[in-house]
Amino acid sequence: MRLSKNTVAAFEQYPEKVLQFGEGNFLRCFVDWMFHELNKKADFKGSIVVVQPIENGMVDMLNEQDCLYTLYLRGLQNGKVENYHETISVISRGINPYTQFSEYLKTAENPEMRFVISNTTEAGIAYKAEDKATDTPPSSYPAKLTVWLYHRYKTFNGDASKGMHIIPCELIDKNAYYLKKYILQLAADWKLEDGFTAWLESACTFNNTLVDRIVPGYPKDRIAEITAELGYEDKQVVEGEPFHLWVIEAGEQLEKELPFPSIGLNVLYTKDVSPYKVRKVRILNGVHTALVPVAYLYGIDTVRESMEDAVVGKFIKDALFEEIIPTLDLPLQELQDFAAAVLERFSNPFIKHLLMSISLNSWAKFETRVLPSILEYVKRKNAVPKHLSFSLAATIAFYKGERNGEAIALKDDADLLELLQNAWSKYDGSDASVKAVVTTVLAYEKNWKFDLNTVAGLTDAVTAHLVNIQKLGMKEAIKTV
Repeated sequence: MRLSKNTVAAFEQYPEKVLQFGEGNFLRCFVDWMFHELNKKADFKGSIVVVQPIENGMVDMLNEQDCLYTLYLRGLQNGKVENYHETISVISRGINPYTQFSEYLKTAENPEMRFVISNTTEAGIAYKAEDKATDTPPSSYPAKLTVWLYHRYKTFNGDASKGMHIIPCELIDKNAYYLKKYILQLAADWKLEDGFTAWLESACTFNNTLVDRIVPGYPKDRIAEITAELGYEDKQVVEGEPFHLWVIEAGEQLEKELPFPSIGLNVLYTKDVSPYKVRKVRILNGVHTALVPVAYLYGIDTVRESMEDAVVGKFIKDALFEEIIPTLDLPLQELQDFAAAVLERFSNPFIKHLLMSISLNSWAKFETRVLPSILEYVKRKNAVPKHLSFSLAATIAFYKGERNGEAIALKDDADLLELLQNAWSKYDGSDASVKAVVTTVLAYEKNWKFDLNTVAGLTDAVTAHLVNIQKLGMKEAIKTV
């Protein structure tokens, strides 16, 4: 038996108020779940129309089971294991604009439509000059949305009350800013009237966001167990962790219309999303990046095992609380609470997060996620942070390409791999040759944007750590920190 309206008790369909571009796991596990909660707890009484943003997608599969799906939230929450599932019924229908373009445009004629949500991947918010207003549909997401917004503007004769709150969830900085920029550019390219541009500026809001929830997605390794538990077949099951955070740059009006915080969801409305983005990048992503080479060379393969190891676990916590948090400017308690939640997420017994999967493009990640903490620490403390500089040394050791006699499958830009290979080829076991390797890596301005050898004390600190790693091995070298 397939999941459908017939298998859900007390099924109720609400008016369509949300247009959503994207039908993938993340939006269904994150935003759609939140709107489902809003219907249950805040009398929102609205449903979501899902638009397939690319030609080959999954709306047909979603429609086949009446746009219902089962959400599993599994992990640690406040020190307790949470393993919860629920049928999500907030999506009304899925539309493929490549085969249902007129139906897609018709949704713009609905006076109750109020919100636009999207997650079209990092590449989705892009300007394509070849898109035309007459395309059915245009290829890019900004162009599809421009066509839709213009149709709405014309339908309601520029009525300001029919403007939209546009809330992109793509993982790029200033996502709404760039989406608006490209829409305005397309409006100019297409020579749409000035009244439309004025309506976009005055009647619509474009809200930058930050989203955070680990979503493993479809649990193919245990779907037989899930099907037996549910008693029906669901091809759209999605798994996620209990933790969730949605930071939305918005005014008071949006919070009134979408009162997520009032029902206990971790949604923050703010005038500036930037500090929260920095917090996430430096703490969650930064710790991930700093952890990988240390734990992997120590002999560990997953994030959870790293947390459970007494030595590596302590290294992670010390780096986080002693060296990363002191470089951030949000309230201390807020930073500590977020950090504690991150460590709990890393310990999730239901997620097997391989260190090697995080190691992809480690140098670019280190430059954006860890290096800012090192530089800010040096600036504020007039000293080199010992744990983060040790991680930098461990990253250099990791790119030597060997763990306990076995080759490491390094994945990075070809020029970086060549740089490290050449540097390590000159290593002869002496301290001087270690320093030569370090100096070469820190001088690579293409990655760092400037010569890191100019940072007071950094070259010597990293060299000392790398000497210990090479002579003692990771298990003993980490103890020197």
